[in-house]
Amino acid sequence: MTTNTIKDRAMGAIMGAFIGDALGLGPYWYYDLTELRRDYGEWIDDYIDPKPDRYHVGCKAGQLSQAGFILALTIRSLIECGGYNEEDFCRRMDEELFPLLDGTPVSGPGNYTSQSIREAWRRRIEQKLPWGQTGGACRYD
Repeated sequence: MTTNTIKDRAMGAIMGAFIGDALGLGPYWYYDLTELRRDYGEWIDDYIDPKPDRYHVGCKAGQLSQAGFILALTIRSLIECGGYNEEDFCRRMDEELFPLLDGTPVSGPGNYTSQSIREAWRRRIEQKLPWGQTGGACRYD
């Protein structure tokens, strides 16, 4: 495989991840397909607003979820550092993501924070632990 082909595939994968994240924001966390189809029809082929009583309420069609926000943060770090740099990535989490959170599920970019990110926030912000001590099992509230 040529270098250009690898780069094109990598760029396509990244774009696909962003597109998929934004497409999935509106219909996020439907486990009942009948309910999903009732709310959005048989096929989702465009960006759509979340329904008022669902996750990501308040977000608009085409916006990223928190996972998409973290992906963008990661990509910027990779590009600017020429590869993965733990110190830079962790600094970005501390400076760009954590100030937007309050430790609750419905906060931050995308209006939903996963349990694992809430736990990292607790350990970094509330407990003031170093990054090397933020991993491990999540506690569930």
